Amino acid sequence: MTRDKIVAAIGDAVAAMSWWEVAAVVLALGYLILAMRENSLCWYTAFISTSIYIFLFWDVSLLMESALQIFYLVMAVYGWWQWRSGGNEQTLRIHRWSFLRHIVVIAAVGILTLGFGYILQTSTHAALPYLDSFTTWGAVVTTYMVTRKVLENWIYWIVIDGVSVYLYIDRELYLTALLFVLYVVLVVIGFFQWRLIYNRENAVTSTP
Repeated sequence: MTRDKIVAAIGDAVAAMSWWEVAAVVLALGYLILAMRENSLCWYTAFISTSIYIFLFWDVSLLMESALQIFYLVMAVYGWWQWRSGGNEQTLRIHRWSFLRHIVVIAAVGILTLGFGYILQTSTHAALPYLDSFTTWGAVVTTYMVTRKVLENWIYWIVIDGVSVYLYIDRELYLTALLFVLYVVLVVIGFFQWRLIYNRENAVTSTP
Protein backbone atom coordinates (compact mmCIF):
# COMPACT_ATOMS: atom_id res chain seq x y z
CA MET A 1 0.00 0.00 0.00
CA THR A 2 1.34 3.41 -1.00
CA ARG A 3 2.00 6.26 1.41
CA ASP A 4 -0.94 8.26 0.01
CA LYS A 5 -3.32 5.37 0.64
CA ILE A 6 -2.03 4.96 4.19
CA VAL A 7 -2.48 8.68 4.88
CA ALA A 8 -5.97 8.52 3.38
CA ALA A 9 -6.83 5.50 5.52
CA ILE A 10 -5.68 7.33 8.66
CA GLY A 11 -7.79 10.33 7.65
CA ASP A 12 -10.83 8.10 7.17
CA ALA A 13 -10.22 6.48 10.56
CA VAL A 14 -10.06 9.86 12.25
CA ALA A 15 -13.25 11.01 10.51
CA ALA A 16 -15.04 7.81 11.57
CA MET A 17 -14.09 8.13 15.23
CA SER A 18 -17.01 8.73 17.57
CA TRP A 19 -16.76 11.02 20.57
CA TRP A 20 -16.99 7.90 22.74
CA GLU A 21 -13.90 6.48 21.03
CA VAL A 22 -12.05 9.78 21.44
CA ALA A 23 -12.95 9.79 25.15
CA ALA A 24 -11.78 6.19 25.54
CA VAL A 25 -8.44 6.93 23.85
CA VAL A 26 -7.82 10.09 25.91
CA LEU A 27 -8.67 8.28 29.15
CA ALA A 28 -6.46 5.33 28.16
CA LEU A 29 -3.55 7.71 27.62
CA GLY A 30 -4.40 9.36 30.94
CA TYR A 31 -4.20 5.97 32.62
CA LEU A 32 -0.74 5.31 31.26
CA ILE A 33 0.61 8.75 32.18
CA LEU A 34 -0.82 8.54 35.71
CA ALA A 35 0.53 4.98 36.11
CA MET A 36 3.97 6.28 35.13
CA ARG A 37 3.68 8.76 38.01
CA GLU A 38 2.57 5.96 40.36
CA ASN A 39 -0.71 7.85 40.88
CA SER A 40 -3.64 5.65 41.94
CA LEU A 41 -6.00 7.90 39.96
CA CYS A 42 -4.84 5.91 36.94
CA TRP A 43 -7.26 3.15 37.91
CA TYR A 44 -10.23 5.54 37.73
CA THR A 45 -9.35 6.54 34.18
CA ALA A 46 -8.70 2.88 33.30
CA PHE A 47 -12.11 1.89 34.68
CA ILE A 48 -13.99 4.51 32.65
CA SER A 49 -11.96 3.96 29.47
CA THR A 50 -12.41 0.20 29.68
CA SER A 51 -16.14 0.57 30.31
CA ILE A 52 -16.45 2.54 27.08
CA TYR A 53 -14.35 0.05 25.12
CA ILE A 54 -16.55 -2.86 26.22
CA PHE A 55 -19.46 -1.38 24.26
CA LEU A 56 -17.33 -0.04 21.39
CA PHE A 57 -15.80 -3.44 20.67
CA TRP A 58 -19.13 -5.22 21.14
CA ASP A 59 -20.76 -2.79 18.70
CA VAL A 60 -18.29 -3.76 15.96
CA SER A 61 -18.56 -7.50 16.78
CA LEU A 62 -15.09 -7.83 18.33
CA LEU A 63 -16.41 -10.14 21.01
CA MET A 64 -13.07 -11.41 22.34
CA GLU A 65 -11.74 -7.87 22.62
CA SER A 66 -14.91 -6.89 24.46
CA ALA A 67 -14.46 -9.82 26.85
CA LEU A 68 -10.84 -8.77 27.46
CA GLN A 69 -12.09 -5.33 28.48
CA ILE A 70 -14.21 -6.97 31.19
CA PHE A 71 -11.00 -8.47 32.58
CA TYR A 72 -9.40 -5.02 32.45
CA LEU A 73 -12.42 -3.64 34.32
CA VAL A 74 -11.92 -6.12 37.14
CA MET A 75 -8.19 -5.43 37.17
CA ALA A 76 -8.86 -1.67 37.45
CA VAL A 77 -10.77 -2.28 40.68
CA TYR A 78 -8.16 -4.75 41.94
CA GLY A 79 -5.30 -2.42 40.99
CA TRP A 80 -6.92 0.51 42.80
CA TRP A 81 -7.31 -1.61 45.94
CA GLN A 82 -3.73 -2.87 45.76
CA TRP A 83 -2.23 0.56 45.18
CA ARG A 84 -4.33 2.19 47.90
CA SER A 85 -3.75 -0.36 50.64
CA GLY A 86 -1.19 -2.82 49.34
CA GLY A 87 -3.75 -5.50 50.05
CA ASN A 88 -2.55 -5.47 53.63
CA GLU A 89 -3.15 -1.90 54.83
CA GLN A 90 0.37 -0.98 53.70
CA THR A 91 1.57 1.11 50.80
CA LEU A 92 2.49 -1.15 47.90
CA ARG A 93 6.01 -0.42 46.69
CA ILE A 94 7.58 -1.03 43.32
CA HIS A 95 9.42 -4.34 43.41
CA ARG A 96 11.02 -6.85 41.09
CA TRP A 97 10.33 -10.48 40.30
CA SER A 98 13.07 -13.09 40.34
CA PHE A 99 14.60 -14.31 37.09
CA LEU A 100 13.09 -17.76 37.63
CA ARG A 101 9.62 -16.29 38.06
CA HIS A 102 9.95 -14.38 34.80
CA ILE A 103 11.00 -17.59 33.03
CA VAL A 104 7.91 -19.38 34.35
CA VAL A 105 5.62 -16.50 33.36
CA ILE A 106 7.10 -16.22 29.86
CA ALA A 107 6.84 -19.98 29.39
CA ALA A 108 3.20 -19.92 30.51
CA VAL A 109 2.38 -17.12 28.07
CA GLY A 110 4.16 -19.07 25.34
CA ILE A 111 2.16 -22.24 26.03
CA LEU A 112 -1.14 -20.33 26.15
CA THR A 113 -0.20 -18.52 22.92
CA LEU A 114 0.48 -21.78 21.10
CA GLY A 115 -2.62 -23.48 22.48
CA PHE A 116 -5.11 -20.72 21.81
CA GLY A 117 -3.39 -19.75 18.56
CA TYR A 118 -3.88 -23.30 17.30
CA ILE A 119 -7.55 -23.27 18.34
CA LEU A 120 -8.12 -19.94 16.59
CA GLN A 121 -6.30 -21.12 13.48
CA THR A 122 -8.20 -24.39 13.16
CA SER A 123 -11.63 -23.32 14.42
CA THR A 124 -12.07 -19.72 13.28
CA HIS A 125 -11.14 -17.33 10.49
CA ALA A 126 -9.06 -15.17 12.84
CA ALA A 127 -6.26 -13.16 11.25
CA LEU A 128 -2.76 -13.79 12.63
CA PRO A 129 -4.14 -16.09 15.35
CA TYR A 130 -0.84 -16.69 17.12
CA LEU A 131 0.10 -13.02 17.33
CA ASP A 132 -3.44 -12.17 18.42
CA SER A 133 -3.26 -14.83 21.11
CA PHE A 134 0.17 -13.64 22.25
CA THR A 135 -0.87 -10.00 22.68
CA THR A 136 -4.05 -11.04 24.53
CA TRP A 137 -2.41 -13.36 27.04
CA GLY A 138 0.61 -11.11 27.37
CA ALA A 139 -1.69 -8.21 28.21
CA VAL A 140 -3.54 -10.30 30.82
CA VAL A 141 -0.31 -11.20 32.64
CA THR A 142 1.24 -7.76 32.33
CA THR A 143 -1.88 -5.98 33.57
CA TYR A 144 -1.67 -8.11 36.72
CA MET A 145 1.99 -7.09 37.05
CA VAL A 146 0.96 -3.43 36.95
CA THR A 147 -1.56 -3.98 39.77
CA ARG A 148 1.27 -5.49 41.87
CA LYS A 149 3.76 -2.74 40.87
CA VAL A 150 6.25 -5.14 39.35
CA LEU A 151 8.99 -3.03 37.76
CA GLU A 152 9.46 -5.26 34.74
CA ASN A 153 5.85 -4.80 33.60
CA TRP A 154 7.07 -1.92 31.42
CA ILE A 155 9.51 -4.20 29.58
CA TYR A 156 6.69 -6.67 28.92
CA TRP A 157 4.52 -3.83 27.60
CA ILE A 158 7.27 -2.72 25.19
CA VAL A 159 7.18 -6.16 23.59
CA ILE A 160 3.39 -6.53 23.63
CA ASP A 161 2.66 -3.04 22.32
CA GLY A 162 5.40 -3.37 19.69
CA VAL A 163 3.85 -6.60 18.38
CA SER A 164 0.42 -4.94 18.53
CA VAL A 165 1.66 -2.19 16.21
CA TYR A 166 2.45 -4.81 13.56
CA LEU A 167 -0.85 -6.55 14.24
CA TYR A 168 -2.90 -3.39 13.70
CA ILE A 169 -0.94 -2.35 10.61
CA ASP A 170 -1.57 -5.78 9.11
CA ARG A 171 -5.30 -5.26 9.75
CA GLU A 172 -5.07 -1.73 8.29
CA LEU A 173 -6.02 -0.15 11.63
CA TYR A 174 -3.47 2.60 11.15
CA LEU A 175 -4.82 5.03 13.70
CA THR A 176 -4.74 2.39 16.42
CA ALA A 177 -1.24 1.42 15.27
CA LEU A 178 -0.11 5.04 15.73
CA LEU A 179 -1.65 5.05 19.20
CA PHE A 180 0.37 1.96 20.12
CA VAL A 181 3.55 3.52 18.76
CA LEU A 182 2.91 6.31 21.26
CA TYR A 183 2.32 3.66 23.93
CA VAL A 184 5.74 2.14 23.21
CA VAL A 185 7.41 5.51 23.72
CA LEU A 186 5.49 6.14 26.95
CA VAL A 187 6.19 2.71 28.44
CA VAL A 188 9.93 3.19 27.85
CA ILE A 189 9.70 6.46 29.79
CA GLY A 190 7.55 4.71 32.40
CA PHE A 191 10.19 2.03 32.94
CA PHE A 192 12.94 4.55 33.64
CA GLN A 193 10.67 6.57 35.94
CA TRP A 194 9.71 3.50 37.97
CA ARG A 195 13.32 2.31 38.10
CA LEU A 196 14.38 5.67 39.58
CA ILE A 197 11.66 5.35 42.23
CA TYR A 198 12.64 1.73 42.89
CA ASN A 199 16.33 2.61 43.29
CA ARG A 200 15.53 5.59 45.54
CA GLU A 201 13.21 3.58 47.80
CA ASN A 202 15.69 0.73 48.11
CA ALA A 203 18.55 3.14 48.82
CA VAL A 204 16.51 4.62 51.68
CA THR A 205 15.60 1.17 52.99
CA SER A 206 19.21 -0.05 52.95
CA THR A 207 20.56 3.06 54.71
CA PRO A 208 21.54 2.16 58.32
